[in-house]
Amino acid sequence: MSQHLETRLEAIVRASAGLMQVMETARRLDLPDWMIFSGAIYQRALNHLTGRDDDYGIKDYDLGYFDPDTSYEAEDAVIKQVAAAFQPPLREMIEVRNQARVHLWFEAKFGEPYEPLTHTAEALGRFVSPLFSVGARLEADGRLAIAAPFGLEDLFALRLRPNPCRITNGFARTAASATARWPELTVVQAP
Repeated sequence: MSQHLETRLEAIVRASAGLMQVMETARRLDLPDWMIFSGAIYQRALNHLTGRDDDYGIKDYDLGYFDPDTSYEAEDAVIKQVAAAFQPPLREMIEVRNQARVHLWFEAKFGEPYEPLTHTAEALGRFVSPLFSVGARLEADGRLAIAAPFGLEDLFALRLRPNPCRITNGFARTAASATARWPELTVVQAP
């Protein structure tokens, strides 16, 4: 991953007061292998790059963690713990998911198979597009750890293309939704 692009993304993330508040609270909760990912990260970068308000289009904050206990009860307890750590309106915006459980419900919800994950960042490699495949964690020492299995080039080039490792049924729908919000995006269809 390009250090220059990682530095640029870190500056964008750190400039977002709301996102940093979520990161700091998540760090205090110290969930196993936690990470904020998806729209909470990439949408802020798109907003910055296209001159939009920092919170434009932000519907939620995806907080993933990895706990080998895949019971619904264990995940529900974490969801309640996380909700108690936030005040409204953030409380209603935090989407908590145990990444060790995703394979249990994904196919029923999205109609596609999903192999079990072994850690949180692995989920990024399965997102619909490399542009979306980015996550971050605020470490105990204040360092921001960024994960982007496909790099950050697509994000900073405003290029939306299908995941080269996992073609999904939802790319066309997702691309239409994204370009409605950010018409500056260039959509590259699968070959």
